[in-house]
Amino acid sequence: MMRPAPFDAHWRLRPLLTLNILSLLLLASWLWPVTRALWDSFDDQLFTLLNSPLQHSHSYALVWALGSIRPMDIAVGLVMMWFLVRRDLVFSALHLRKALFGFLILLAVLLVTRMLFTSVSYKLGWEHASPSLIESHAVRLTELFPDWEKVALKDSAGHSFPGDHASVVLLWALFLSFFARGWKLALVWALTALFMLPRLVAGAHWGSDDFVGGLFISLMSIAWGCYTPFLARAEALVERLAAPLMNRLGKLPLLSRSQLFNPQP
Repeated sequence: MMRPAPFDAHWRLRPLLTLNILSLLLLASWLWPVTRALWDSFDDQLFTLLNSPLQHSHSYALVWALGSIRPMDIAVGLVMMWFLVRRDLVFSALHLRKALFGFLILLAVLLVTRMLFTSVSYKLGWEHASPSLIESHAVRLTELFPDWEKVALKDSAGHSFPGDHASVVLLWALFLSFFARGWKLALVWALTALFMLPRLVAGAHWGSDDFVGGLFISLMSIAWGCYTPFLARAEALVERLAAPLMNRLGKLPLLSRSQLFNPQP
């Protein structure tokens, strides 16, 4: 059976307040000048550690260039969806549809949260350029692989805060953490780190873009989606409205064996 969270149609004030306080403290640590110096030092050291080897190893550069192209985002999305729709990987057959709809609803919550946070960031001057555009010693993948323009190699951003890609990946990991256990939970977080690394190596984001901005957005989305009645009620509504279409699709030959369309115990 699914655990009560996040599909519990009640207000759960303690975890709701806890996540909000943790998120605000995380953001405050980045804004307060004393601790901001620590974040800036972390950003510089992480960027140097990950980016500088690009200049000395073609194989290293090639791996992270492949990880930084736009088509790889599609591959990452497919892996994330696989964990939600594959029977008994994390969810049983009876809960695949609920898990998928629940995550998609949380993505909508994240989108709204990100839009609001980005707007506040812009007005308050929190936005900044990526390290590849600021650091004089930055190694640019677009310069190492100038012929890769057609595959949209991403190694820079004029406004890199908050880390939007990281916020989605972290939301996925946090959502699955309600259900995955043991090696499956470890695999989820290992993949999360792997999915976030390309933009950090390429210099498209600072570490704090992901671990402050991206994490703030994902934690707030989890807090207000999962610890209020919203997710449970929204998912129940979507599942009820989508059921006729899903059942019809389940009669198609290619989809008839899918547990997502024909859930069986």
